[in-house]
Amino acid sequence: MDMGLFDDIIGNMLGGAGGEQANLGGIMEVLSGLDAGGVNGLLQSFQQNGLGDIISSWVGTGQNLPISPEQIREGLGSDLLTSLAEKSGLPAEELSSQIAGYLPDFIDTITPDGTVPEGGLLELGMKYVMGQLS
Repeated sequence: MDMGLFDDIIGNMLGGAGGEQANLGGIMEVLSGLDAGGVNGLLQSFQQNGLGDIISSWVGTGQNLPISPEQIREGLGSDLLTSLAEKSGLPAEELSSQIAGYLPDFIDTITPDGTVPEGGLLELGMKYVMGQLS
């Protein structure tokens, strides 16, 4: 999906709320950039980079551990984060901060019973965004 078109759709759904649109756009940019691996691919990337305890807290039914923008960079890798930042038009630091704010809730929301769902990240992300808007 063309992210410009997607951003327009999200912007219209949010009624032009610029800050919130940028936040949701950041998480959706990550989801579209990682969609090939699905949720498991995203979780595996963070686990392989030493962040398994944090990720497990989001999937589990207990308290979600926070994640820092620096840990987002570690989990995604600098190259991927830079690429996603370029695509989104946001500085990498700002994008990683936004992702750190939304990713724990996103993963927690799509894994309510502690089970990682099948399906693409973009599809699940749209469901998450719709839940944030209602």
